[in-house]
Amino acid sequence: MEHVVETFGLTKRYGSETAVDHLDLAVEAGEIFGFLGPNGAGKTTTLLMLLGLSEPSEGRALVLGLDPLRSPLAVKSKTGYLAENMGVYRDMTARESLRYIAELNRLDRVELAAAEALELVGLGEAADKLTGAFSRGMRQRLGLAEVLIKQPGLVFLDEPTLGLDPDGIAAMLELIERLPRERGLTVVLSSHLLHLVSRVAHRVAILDHGRLLAQGSVAELAAERGVAPDLEEVYRCCLKRAGEEAAA
Repeated sequence: MEHVVETFGLTKRYGSETAVDHLDLAVEAGEIFGFLGPNGAGKTTTLLMLLGLSEPSEGRALVLGLDPLRSPLAVKSKTGYLAENMGVYRDMTARESLRYIAELNRLDRVELAAAEALELVGLGEAADKLTGAFSRGMRQRLGLAEVLIKQPGLVFLDEPTLGLDPDGIAAMLELIERLPRERGLTVVLSSHLLHLVSRVAHRVAILDHGRLLAQGSVAELAAERGVAPDLEEVYRCCLKRAGEEAAA
């Protein structure tokens, strides 16, 4: 199986604090990979290193075969990143905003690219509305359109359902689930909301205090630990064992 993301002992320290601790990850092409852990586990720090936006203290990573430390611009051109708190150009319409993003990325067929991206995320009818009047769910979908307009091969989504109402969550998850099937994308979905990730992820990695506790499909991880094939059961078991080992 082709790996589109690999890390080898990836570590990030801030002074005496270790945010990411010798992380070994492998994300397979065409999958939705759930990147899980409580707040402060090191998920966002890891994503920033994978995007070349933060320098590792130790170890290395490969993203689509590229080292993000040595080739950050190449990595950014081939990937997309939806941050947890993405902003919008409030005085622009959705169409104008996407045209601007397309022009910044020197894309061809700017008008068509913007229209296609808006239709993909279900904002075609809102294309000419000011984004300042958008709901949070609409802003999240617009943010995803801004990611997808570059036609990346890999997208990193950091808490994409945070703050959404149930209808917004369902719409976002349905859209995420379609990306590998319809667009051939690999999705790394970072979240602490297990019940949502379990609905779409093919495999998961569980982090706590920057350390990798488990990696694989839910069925594999449950069988290894002798628990029910349920992501929340696996997650609780991993964190419990990690706590026991830390206290020993």
